[in-house]
Amino acid sequence: MPRRTSRTALDRLRTPGRLTGFLKTASICVLIAGLLSPLAQTASAAEAAAANDYCGGQCSDILPPGENGNATLAQVLLNQAFGTQPDHAEDQLGPYANLAKGYSALTNSTINTFFNDASFGVPSDQVASTLSPAGRTDVTIVRDKKTGVPHITGTTRYGTEFGAGYAAAQDRLWLMDVFRHVGRGQLTAFAGGAASNQGLEQQFWRNAPYSEADLQAQIDNAVANNGTRGQQALADANAYLAGINSYIDASDSGRYFPGEYVLTGHKDSVTNAGTIDHFKITDLVALASVIGSLFGSGGGGEVNNAISLLAAQQRYGVTKGTEVWESFRERNDPEAVLTVHNGESFPYAAKPASAQGVALPDAGSVSTEPLVYDPTGTGADQSASAASATATANALSSAKRGMSNALVVSGKYTASGHPVAVFGPQTGYFAPQLLMLQEIQGPGISARGASFAGLSMYVELGRGQDYSWSATTSGQDIIDTYAVELCQDDYHYLYHGTCTAMEKIEQKNSWAPTTADGTAAGSYTMRVWRTKYGPVEYRATVGGKKVAYTTLRSSYLHEADSIIGFQMLNDPDYVKSPQTFQSAVQHINYTFNWFYADSTHTAYYNSGNNPVRASGVDAEFPVWAQAAYEWKNWNPATNTADYTPASAHPNSIDQDYYISWNNKQALDYATASWGDGSVHRGNLLEDRVKKLVAAGGVTRASLVKAMADASLADLRAEDVLPDLLKVINSSTVTDSTAAAAVSKLQAWLTAGGKRTETSAGSKKYADADAIRILDAWWPLLAQGIFEPGLGTSLYAAMQANLPVDESPSAAHGPTGAHAGSSFQYGWWSYVDKDVRAVLGESVRGPLADKYCGGGSLSACRDILISTLKTAAGKTAAQVYPGDDLCSAGDQWCADSIVQRTLGGIKHYNISWQNRPTFQQVVEFTSHR
Repeated sequence: MPRRTSRTALDRLRTPGRLTGFLKTASICVLIAGLLSPLAQTASAAEAAAANDYCGGQCSDILPPGENGNATLAQVLLNQAFGTQPDHAEDQLGPYANLAKGYSALTNSTINTFFNDASFGVPSDQVASTLSPAGRTDVTIVRDKKTGVPHITGTTRYGTEFGAGYAAAQDRLWLMDVFRHVGRGQLTAFAGGAASNQGLEQQFWRNAPYSEADLQAQIDNAVANNGTRGQQALADANAYLAGINSYIDASDSGRYFPGEYVLTGHKDSVTNAGTIDHFKITDLVALASVIGSLFGSGGGGEVNNAISLLAAQQRYGVTKGTEVWESFRERNDPEAVLTVHNGESFPYAAKPASAQGVALPDAGSVSTEPLVYDPTGTGADQSASAASATATANALSSAKRGMSNALVVSGKYTASGHPVAVFGPQTGYFAPQLLMLQEIQGPGISARGASFAGLSMYVELGRGQDYSWSATTSGQDIIDTYAVELCQDDYHYLYHGTCTAMEKIEQKNSWAPTTADGTAAGSYTMRVWRTKYGPVEYRATVGGKKVAYTTLRSSYLHEADSIIGFQMLNDPDYVKSPQTFQSAVQHINYTFNWFYADSTHTAYYNSGNNPVRASGVDAEFPVWAQAAYEWKNWNPATNTADYTPASAHPNSIDQDYYISWNNKQALDYATASWGDGSVHRGNLLEDRVKKLVAAGGVTRASLVKAMADASLADLRAEDVLPDLLKVINSSTVTDSTAAAAVSKLQAWLTAGGKRTETSAGSKKYADADAIRILDAWWPLLAQGIFEPGLGTSLYAAMQANLPVDESPSAAHGPTGAHAGSSFQYGWWSYVDKDVRAVLGESVRGPLADKYCGGGSLSACRDILISTLKTAAGKTAAQVYPGDDLCSAGDQWCADSIVQRTLGGIKHYNISWQNRPTFQQVVEFTSHR
């Protein structure tokens, strides 16, 4: 029942966000008048009984923009015409945004000015509604007045999960439907043929081209391999689906389903003709494949690595070129910030002494495997081609979107003696949000927190009765690239000496214009050629032999397996200690860093199925698809192998503190993405938390302050700019333009080097000129320092491995513009190491050469001053050229965070912060 009356890959999703161009305000009003009657309803209030809660009122959370992610057609039209918001669609956005200017005066007592109270249950005077879905007597859904979060309480396991499914559909039905179609490669046929939709479905389907049989096999295997827990997971999923489908039927007959179904042509607003398809269990696996691919699948990029290595060897010769390449790769940089910082080593994916089976392509022979065939109409135009190219680059890159940060301090260093944690996932900003909040209480389940929409049968990130947990993306390498030698033709390959046919997997899509998406008709076929070593991604020659490069991911065909770990995390009878927490997350095969806090202990564990590689295999490069170089005991029929034991994964209990912002996990533990060097955004947390711990007496408020302060910092300014200015100021700056720029940069640095408003809501940055100068200067100085030495070809090849910059306003790089997350990928470590070397300072793990000015301080200074003068001369309109939201030159707007529309409801943009989307602040006071 309705209870309300009032860029990355996902960044590019086109959904009903611009409807005012289709309908005049007067006609909207007429439509609204005829649509309001189905909204009327009543819900009796009931008191929710709180479960066992050991947090003592000291657990908080936040998830903008709001819990309500569904809107009827009337509500969508009102929002588009007048900006009105459905209840609880936007009520968490303001508190979230306000922390940017409010954190400096934060105290423990004011934390919930910026966060929600995440205690279990709902006080009787705060109950907004109580619902027994479908008239069931074994479950109730209580919603609180402040945020509308569902608090699901069941007396049976089936009823509990039925309620979870019903609540999920109440809050995110349209979004869930969108993403089951993304996972199946069918988005354009469902939501429209906009180029952005084409790119999105192509990016994900390329990596997980599953047939219906593949999806069902994942479920069957997960159940069969996990005993009673597997059976319970299946029963939970079926109950959850029953709840979703019950809401679909009720909202359809009651005509309060999401309005996007009308705007995309699936339902008729007058006759109610049309259908909303029921969800089935394979839809959950399709959803999981999207989330796993986006946030939990480290690796890939081996072909790009090979191309850049060949470019280095061509530039310098094999020996020197390899040395240069390795120095930029920073596999095990001694200056990198670490999550496990006690000196313990966890060797994984290290460079072998003598690499075996390497299959480097012949220079210039690599071509990307086509995905799109037989395009027609708008499936073949220029926009479609550009979207397809971007999707391919994102799908094949090792620079995966970062997820999240974590700050966890042992009770030994807190004011109360209890551990304190501030952590959460950085999953981007969308409307509705990808995640949803909920509390679930029932037999064997007791938790509150966030879950991805459509996968919320369990809380995935949150708190239990006396413990809390969260995750960040880790990025260790679980994807390898194999060179399969072709035989007979381009679609047969040698498998253990036998010429074997590739399997052809196809998805045919067509679309026509709708009210929501006016893109003209078009169609295409997506086609993937699949081998036992995974899908074909490239074609090339190696030593003159024709090969196909395939990618094999350890979680491929196994996205459903992780359900067991999440089930355990929600079970109060299973998680009772840091050890049992670590045991639970060992069942999750996504590449995540997991953090834990209770009233006494903290813990960390790095999850993922890390394959045991054959001796001598270098995970950085393609290897021959031969038995000698396969994963140990690999079974191609099930894509299973031997995996490194839990003890070999970075793990820890009760370290003094933990920080993570997608940085290196531990000594000798290699990650697939580049950039784990001397300067990383993890340093922003490390420096602040280390200082707090040294002083002692850490509180929830002081740890939130540390996180918030880091969230406004410009990494380049804080960690690299001081050395750049050292070089420039090594002699008196006589040029007036350069001197003025240096003065502004120094003043900004003295003020803290943050990107923050002059006052809350001013929409103008303090130190705006300095910020503009650095934004313009960084790409110029990086090019000026490195391109002369590396040469144009190698400089470009290295950028394919690691983008030069990722400032908040950048519309390039892995995150795109208006995405919040910034400074994950960039050349700040390279610039830092090189400039320090030129200054004559000690550098551990230096680059192979000195690049800035060829190692000459005076020549380096000339390069920096020259590029600085050019940057200072760029106008704000040139640095921030504008887009469909911001006018050219609007610096604040260029940085601002946008809740990107995945449905029909739009929200205002907020000032930039670099922080988790869903975030918890926890300090448990006691334990069972």
